[in-house]
Amino acid sequence: MKFFLISDNIDTLMGLRLVGIEGVVVHERREFLEMLESKMKDEQYAIILLTTKLIEMCPDIISELKLKQTKPLLVEIPDRHGQSKIGETIDRYVSEAIGVKL
Repeated sequence: MKFFLISDNIDTLMGLRLVGIEGVVVHERREFLEMLESKMKDEQYAIILLTTKLIEMCPDIISELKLKQTKPLLVEIPDRHGQSKIGETIDRYVSEAIGVKL
């Protein structure tokens, strides 16, 4: 099983290529969703890494996939700009899943 990166910037892609992770750079919502759908159907990928900026393009779709899909695992990674609020995102997912605000 392999990792795959879908990134919005070349810096993240180049950094992860250094450790052997394949990936692509996309900039438009449609392009991102098509690539994500394609890679989710590919059985060789167990984990798909997504940059924060791409997730912010369509948070409703990504959170739905994270809650319902068992495979592959979708993981948000912050990019070099570091404006990620992953903790708040996790709180929101848990709150939606169990119905209790944390």
